[in-house]
Amino acid sequence: MKISVFMSYPKPCFKKQQAFVQHVCDYLETRGLSPRTLGVTDYDMDAPLTAIRRLMLESNGLITVAFQRTYVEKGTARLRTDVTDLKEVPIDGMWLTTPWPHIEAAMAYQIGLPILILREKGVLDDGILEKGVVGLYMSEFDLDKSPDDYFASAEWSGLMGKWEGYVRAVVDHKGRPPQLY
Repeated sequence: MKISVFMSYPKPCFKKQQAFVQHVCDYLETRGLSPRTLGVTDYDMDAPLTAIRRLMLESNGLITVAFQRTYVEKGTARLRTDVTDLKEVPIDGMWLTTPWPHIEAAMAYQIGLPILILREKGVLDDGILEKGVVGLYMSEFDLDKSPDDYFASAEWSGLMGKWEGYVRAVVDHKGRPPQLY
């Protein structure tokens, strides 16, 4: 029986993004993991947050991909701030992702699931996408380069190996009776 994992990603806007998702899903399948995505592999009539929570409770880990979705040609974060220890930050030429990688990763964190976040190059690294926020190293991938190079890299195999180990530990712990102390 394959191990269920929650696979979160915004609907791809580019064919390279579709191919990336497919490669990640294929990789997970070869490792005995079953990626599940609301609206792709699983459907629910309830409100999205209810459906996501239900699917997460059936999962043993979360992998989220923060794809480029909204382009900011010229912009400023913290525009006109008047707090002395904050400064305006230009975000010209940056991409934003959807809120779902932030929401779903935070939900997974709250129930103790192992989280792996993959961020496409150029996506603004704020909120949950800041390095170190959820503990595990955050990988950045560049779809302008060959995805085969990324998936063959030591970074990919090391990161996936560590996350997969955490996922398998969740499966092991779910099968044990609760401990009093």
